[in-house]
Amino acid sequence: MRPAKSAPRSLLVNRFAVLNVKEVNTDIREPIDAPLLSPSDLDRTTQPRKPKWEKRLPKRLSVNTLDARGTSIILPIEVSTTDTSEVHSVKALLDSRATGNFIDRDFVRTKGINTRSISRPILVYNVDGSPNEAGQISEVVDMVLRYKTHSERTLLSVSSLRRQSMILGYTWLKDHNPEVNWQTGEVQMNRCPPQCEGCHVIRKEQASRKRMETRALNVYRSGPCPVLRRTNI
Repeated sequence: MRPAKSAPRSLLVNRFAVLNVKEVNTDIREPIDAPLLSPSDLDRTTQPRKPKWEKRLPKRLSVNTLDARGTSIILPIEVSTTDTSEVHSVKALLDSRATGNFIDRDFVRTKGINTRSISRPILVYNVDGSPNEAGQISEVVDMVLRYKTHSERTLLSVSSLRRQSMILGYTWLKDHNPEVNWQTGEVQMNRCPPQCEGCHVIRKEQASRKRMETRALNVYRSGPCPVLRRTNI
């Protein structure tokens, strides 16, 4: 007599039985093989995204707060705020040793001018390379600057200037390339970039004058040659 066949193993095992689970180490605080971040990467991840106007600001500025009478040009400037349209008169010092455009902190507070805070302060140094006593730049003002027919919108860094209310530095002089008469102190804004309003009037007058001179010269050249007459001496 043959022994009875045993049932298949799959039928004898309870498929609802609880499986054995190995213990998991819950003390792991960092993911395995996580990439290490450099300090610069951590700095980029923690810093907020800068607006476009702030990206145009330099990372370092130089300023000269010494009395520069006799060696610099002072311009009578009118400035108006872009938010309240208030107009203020101020004397601006042209100083090629400064690398930015500045406005005095006390002048801003006295006139009640609103400022914009920047996410990362700008380092400020004196012309000799030493740190400026006024400290870092942490706010700017958005203003419309006017001088005669010249008009432009610009950002001015707020700092303690002491003897001056405003400084227009090398960057401003380079961008606008004004014509300065150091004997009379007269400043002509006739070489400004196209975005400066009002300066095109001067350029238009100069172009018209040049066309008249060219036309007169062409008329002279197209005329008959003068006849030389012999004279008895």
